[in-house]
Amino acid sequence: MALFSVLWLGGETMKIVITDYKDSMMPTHDYEKEILINGLGSCEVVIYEYQDEKREEFYEIIKDADAILTAFTKIDKEAMDHAPNLKVISMNATGFDNVDLEEANKRGIGVCPVGEYCTIDVAEFTIAILLTLVKNIKIYTQDVEQKHQWRYDVGIANKRIEDMVLGIFGFGKIGKAVGRRARALGMTVIACDPFIHQESGKEWSIEMVGAEEIYAKADIITNNMNANETNTDFFHFENFRKMRKQPYFINMGRGSCVVESDLITALDNGYLKGVGLDVLRDETPDLASHPLIGRDNVIVTPHAAFYTQSSIDELQKLSTENIVYYLRGEKQKVFKLVSNS
Repeated sequence: MALFSVLWLGGETMKIVITDYKDSMMPTHDYEKEILINGLGSCEVVIYEYQDEKREEFYEIIKDADAILTAFTKIDKEAMDHAPNLKVISMNATGFDNVDLEEANKRGIGVCPVGEYCTIDVAEFTIAILLTLVKNIKIYTQDVEQKHQWRYDVGIANKRIEDMVLGIFGFGKIGKAVGRRARALGMTVIACDPFIHQESGKEWSIEMVGAEEIYAKADIITNNMNANETNTDFFHFENFRKMRKQPYFINMGRGSCVVESDLITALDNGYLKGVGLDVLRDETPDLASHPLIGRDNVIVTPHAAFYTQSSIDELQKLSTENIVYYLRGEKQKVFKLVSNS
């Protein structure tokens, strides 16, 4: 049996399962438990470290669950078949592509992602990666620490940040926050988002353009799109080849937006100067043999852009409150409800 802890309170109980891959679990769950107990009174809270190879064990854990709290655990039709009492799936993430939403709708199961908790954090991280790439920080530190060299010219001599054009794909809350910070650095910023009004960037002197214009003009391209059916495999070889200025490419959105084999080919052929990735196609990657690891001009971080104490507190608060409100029948208080339940 995988590691889990159970909290029982007297009286009639509801069961809430907090589950995810070990590396995606919160450091502690005391705050989540506190909110659930204060909001629901009598409840059982199960903390379960999920593993794909122990799917049957997971089914046993959720067989009498009223609610599941997760970010990446796959909740498909089969999982729902094994959880006949399930009423709500709360996501401690903004995405919910690991949940079969159509099946949840059929069964009247609520699906509640967190729509807002780490906008500032991801925007700050995007700018940090941008600066690290453009200013050759990884190359310099490796040269000093590993090769014991003292060379200013080991990296590319880039233009000043204020002389560069940033192209943003996805101009929602995070994209706007990235744009504002880039403009504060003196950058020219252009953005592409077919779902956003064309006037939305004017307040910050950010021009909304088409994808082709970003490919033609941008020195740095950042992906801040939410994953959906319109942008799976959006960044493929033909689009990388259109990037005329050999830009730096940064992915702070979802790994599904990028065809990784094509990204590697683009790097190998010099279509990109460098890459910064906070997400990979696989959320549990084999890093020891991953072809993007170990390159001087590639920075890979472990889906960490959201990670500050401020964002963790907010994430735990919102995702557990969503469960409380939903199970108490106060759906109007749920932060974001994407199912038709």
